[in-house]
Formats: sequence, structure tokens, C-alpha cells
Amino acid sequence: MSDTARARKLADRIRVVVAETLQRRIKDPRLGYVTITDTRITGDLREATVFYTVFGDDEERAASAAALESAKGVLRSEVGRQTGVRFTPTLTFVPDALPENARTIDDLLAKAREADAQVREASSGASYAGDADPYRKPGEDEDDEEPGTDDAEPGADGDGLGTDGDGLGTDGKGSSDV
Repeated sequence: MSDTARARKLADRIRVVVAETLQRRIKDPRLGYVTITDTRITGDLREATVFYTVFGDDEERAASAAALESAKGVLRSEVGRQTGVRFTPTLTFVPDALPENARTIDDLLAKAREADAQVREASSGASYAGDADPYRKPGEDEDDEEPGTDDAEPGADGDGLGTDGDGLGTDGKGSSDV
């Protein structure tokens, strides 16, 4: 079992080393505009997965993937030199699905905006089914009734508890002899 904090720190360091090495040392013309987005490392610190994105079309992505595979040895030796770990982890490059997910979310948001615009157009000339404001406001007298003056009161004295006011009926034991 390894320490997860150590694995996280090593993964972050690998991400930085790979990004800097790609920027400064790798001069492959096939390598496009590559961004290292994330790095994950196994619990035994032997294998590292490096996620990347490429700005461009499918042809540029394929060319950049081939360039990363050919530069894997140089990148691994640089990671080993700069991290100082006993066993340098093997590197696996995986294209990140983040741009595709973002594009899908943007498409869904555009569809939602269109649907909202259609609803807004349909409701622009419509009127309310009832009043424009169905809520009562303080100070409005609708029926000019005083509170508590209902026509059907359950008790004779108006408290709703029965004849003697204790709520238990007429004999005080909970049963009614009426």
C-alpha cells in the first residue's frame, strides 16, 4: 500500500515535467499544440497515465499522438531524472475527452436556449388564466368579513370544543351521552 498523498504529489510533478519537456526539448514537427490536462498514477507508483488534449482537427490529433508515442522514452528518462524516485513509472498517453464533453454540453445548452425562446414567443401574446396576481395583499378587503365569523360553527359557544369547552364531550370522560 502506498501513500495516496505521495502518489498525488508524484502525479502532479510528472504532469509538470512532461509539459515542460514537451515545450522545451521535444522538437518533433508532428507535435501540435498539446496541453497536458491530468496525470494519474497507480498505487504502486509503477504506471502513470498522462491525459492530453490537442488543439486542431483529427489529423493533427493523430499526428500528435504518434509524436508523443515516439517521445515516450525521452519523457520517461526526464521524469526519472527530475523526480528522483527509485523506479521511474512507465508513461501511457491518453487523449482527454474533455473537449468533446464540453462541445456536447454547449450543444445541449444551445438547444435549451432555442426551446426557451420558443416558449417565450408562444407566451408573449397570452393572457393569464386568472388574475394577473392571484395572491392577496394586506389591506385588501375582498368579502368584508371579520375573521372567525363562519356560518357553520361546530360548537355552540363558537370555540369548536363542544358544550363545556374542554373538548371531551358533555360528561368529561371522552364519551358523549347525546
